[in-house]
Amino acid sequence: MSADLRRRWLVFAVLTLALAALTAAGCGGDDDSGGSSGSSSEAPTKLGKGEGQVNLIAWGGYVEDGSTDPNVDWVSDFEKQTGCQVNVKIGATSDEMVTLMRTGKYDGVSASGDATLRLIAGGDVAPVNTDLVPNYKDVFDALKDQPFNTVDGVNYGIPHGRGANLLMYNKDVVKPAPDSWGAVFDPKSPYKGKITAYDNPIYIADAALYLKATKPDLGIDNVYELDDKQFNAVVDLLKQQRGMIGEYWSDYTKEQSAFTSGDTVLGTTWQVIANLVQADKKSPPVEAILPKEGATGWSDTWMVSSGAKHPNCMYKWMNHIVSPQANAQMAEWYGEAPANSKSCALTEAKDFCKIFHADDEAYFAKVAYWNTPRKECGDDRGSTCMDYSEWVKAWTEIKG
Repeated sequence: MSADLRRRWLVFAVLTLALAALTAAGCGGDDDSGGSSGSSSEAPTKLGKGEGQVNLIAWGGYVEDGSTDPNVDWVSDFEKQTGCQVNVKIGATSDEMVTLMRTGKYDGVSASGDATLRLIAGGDVAPVNTDLVPNYKDVFDALKDQPFNTVDGVNYGIPHGRGANLLMYNKDVVKPAPDSWGAVFDPKSPYKGKITAYDNPIYIADAALYLKATKPDLGIDNVYELDDKQFNAVVDLLKQQRGMIGEYWSDYTKEQSAFTSGDTVLGTTWQVIANLVQADKKSPPVEAILPKEGATGWSDTWMVSSGAKHPNCMYKWMNHIVSPQANAQMAEWYGEAPANSKSCALTEAKDFCKIFHADDEAYFAKVAYWNTPRKECGDDRGSTCMDYSEWVKAWTEIKG
């Protein structure tokens, strides 16, 4: 991996927290020329002329126009080629993105799996005609038709990229090297007070995944479909873990700083954060692994608002962001596996896709992608599972 790539990851990590509170460009007026407007519950069969702009909600680092780093720009060429001015609002959390989409001000969103089904169920997003997104054909097959973006065979978005939630540890301190999530749940852990976890209700699934492997009598299958008995067992485990947590993290810089200083020696991470810590000469040596139980992870999806004012530009944007070059640039800047199978040949770091397991389906077969918990269990248990509101309530109680 090149020093320049590490530098870019580091720059983005430093800016992420600040960007989360800012709007990269304000939303423009509702110019409806050249396309349909208003609510739509059906996918279009053809596209018209671009409407002149597109208003997006995105994770920081997904829509870069050179304002963060002049060398990082996959927006300007799109604007020149399509005439669609890109306006983006950075979303800090999935909950915020759902709320913003419901204002009706935005044409689309880069939604994670813990938001997608909420948006679909709420009628906030429309079905997507993948035939109108030519680059969709080159998206890895394993990312298509997933339960978090496809309902009853109907696609509600275009896959963007993916990654796993890994276990990172300080190699100088944590010995022997862990191979299980048990390292962060062991009540007798010698690392009490120096363990970290992701600060989000969706982290409940991480504990469920561990109990799925270690407490088979609970009968956990899908870690996002937990009935009362299963859910209570998971919550009890997390309340027990709470006493060992030094601090929770929800942004790059917080966890990176904690591992660099030695305040944290063990916990959940993303591959990009591990790369940043490893690239910092002041940091202790760390390693990030996919534990033997597997892991949770994310596969983000670009979705179109059911009330999009600029649907033609939104479709053009979705096709652009999953094009080989743009998807390669995005993945390398952000630090995740690209969705387009042709992107790996275009990354600056030639080993990038190997590092992020882009085409390693055996690796991602061990990843339970974030999904929205619903009351409907999806099996013969019926509507007995805990929905997302229950997860939010429980997470508040867990943290105290």
